[in-house]
Amino acid sequence: MIEVKGLAKSFGANRAVDGVTFSVKKGEVLGFLGPNGAGKSTTMKMITGFLRPDSGTATVEGVDVLEDPVSVKRKLGYLPENAPAYPEMTVGEFLGFIGEVRGFSGAARLERVERAISLTHLGAVRHQTVDTLSKGFKQRVGFAQALLHDPPALVLDEPTDGLDPNQKNEVRLLIKSMAAQKAVVLSTHILEEVEAICTRVIIISRGRLIADETPEELLARKPGARMDEIFRSLTRGDV
Repeated sequence: MIEVKGLAKSFGANRAVDGVTFSVKKGEVLGFLGPNGAGKSTTMKMITGFLRPDSGTATVEGVDVLEDPVSVKRKLGYLPENAPAYPEMTVGEFLGFIGEVRGFSGAARLERVERAISLTHLGAVRHQTVDTLSKGFKQRVGFAQALLHDPPALVLDEPTDGLDPNQKNEVRLLIKSMAAQKAVVLSTHILEEVEAICTRVIIISRGRLIADETPEELLARKPGARMDEIFRSLTRGDV
């Protein structure tokens, strides 16, 4: 579903992403991990066509993001970190606007908006303006816009950031419920999230891929160790 081949990106003298290669199949939830500044968000922006790589490329359902970035965006639902929204719009107005941008109109657009609101439990705040929402509800609005067009692949950058424990659990259950029909790339710093919903884990450090394994394989590297201990050891180069 998603193929990433040799992606690289520099900002001045800083090599933010250095030859990252991986693939994600339908039905997989790929946890994308790394310390702050490792290159996670930069990689996601290149996959989704919001940032052009210096070299390498990514394809979604066989469509190359460099050759046809608009078609790739149609196939992806993207939740960037701190997802922007128009603060003066109500939740319903914003999602209706996203539906229009995505090419829906009339009854089809209303149906898409209602489905997104239902999936993300936004019914109680649909008539509130975005700027009056808590951080957790704003995050749900960002998630709703990513789901609205029911894309075959999702790229989610810190989707549970700012949510309380119950809200985090709801989002995790939602991701798991959709995973069978989609390919999901999930960037997170919450390692319990990896064990809860991810079928595979990629770890990058200093822009380079250092692990691509199942959660069980990672834990088997150091029997008895916790995921956070193994993560720290890998990013230090100890295991």
